[in-house]
Amino acid sequence: MKAWLLLMASAGSLLAQTVLRSADGKEFWVEKPAPGESFQVYVGDGDVPPVLGAFSAGNGRLVFRPRFFLADEVRAIFRGVETRFPALRPAASPAAIVETVYPTVDRLPENLLKFYVVFSAPMQRGEAWQRLRLLQADGTPVELPFLEIDQELWDPANRRFTILFDPGRIKRGVLPLTEVGPALVAGRTYTLVVDAGWRDAAGAPLRTGLRKTFMVTEPERRPIEPLAWRVGAPPAGTREPLVVEFGRPLDAALALRLITADVAGQARLAAGETRWEFVPALPWAAGDHRLQIDVTLEDLAGNRVGRPFDVDVFNPVTTRITGETMALPFRVERR
Repeated sequence: MKAWLLLMASAGSLLAQTVLRSADGKEFWVEKPAPGESFQVYVGDGDVPPVLGAFSAGNGRLVFRPRFFLADEVRAIFRGVETRFPALRPAASPAAIVETVYPTVDRLPENLLKFYVVFSAPMQRGEAWQRLRLLQADGTPVELPFLEIDQELWDPANRRFTILFDPGRIKRGVLPLTEVGPALVAGRTYTLVVDAGWRDAAGAPLRTGLRKTFMVTEPERRPIEPLAWRVGAPPAGTREPLVVEFGRPLDAALALRLITADVAGQARLAAGETRWEFVPALPWAAGDHRLQIDVTLEDLAGNRVGRPFDVDVFNPVTTRITGETMALPFRVERR
């Protein structure tokens, strides 16, 4: 009889176990789960998907950390038992701002392919197409200029958002461009608007919105030709930067990732993304060096190394690229 009572008490304890939440709302957990057991966290009622996040186990706990701060009322289900948690507000912190919009220049080609909006803190997903507008000079919105896809294009830290223009309104010879016309027209002025209501990962709106006004120039349809770049080699024995002048702006994110030196160091962009500067970790050694350039590098209009964006329709390839990268040599001399 005593053993039976102990078993019943143990079973009752297991059935009564519920999900717990930390005071700051950043973690949910259950104590001593059975092997293979899990639980789900939801925001909202009805047939909604579970909150995204990551589980970890240790010290007798199964812990769930949501990918984003959950400011609204939350419910968690474990062993069929639902636990509800009231809404939480995050601790006061400086509101996020828009740090930069790339391209940073204010003269952009008619066939511009993308913008990057860089925030000072992680942002919430799912709001982009409510918070972004492209206005003409008279304040009227441009109709559907962007490729509005459900899977928003964020970097892993949720701080850089990529806005793609609809390629069908850029590439010559395709139906949207023929019937609707380009989103941008050379000679006109436009303003990209980032609304201040866009919420960061903690649920707070931006400190302020942003307006980027720019003039549209003729389309850029030339392929990138690295052999035409101007390379300013630094003197040996110094940590002065290697300077590469592109002659036109390149895609900021790709230029920082796809151009690499043969020594360790740090790259940066300058002069409206027309210049790449590289500071080595150690003083330059005299002799021959080289840059490695991935041929998928793009300019503002999506033109690549040796290949314009709309080559299939109008431009024959005159430079044959045989590989995934090409080398750009330079020599470091002693003073």
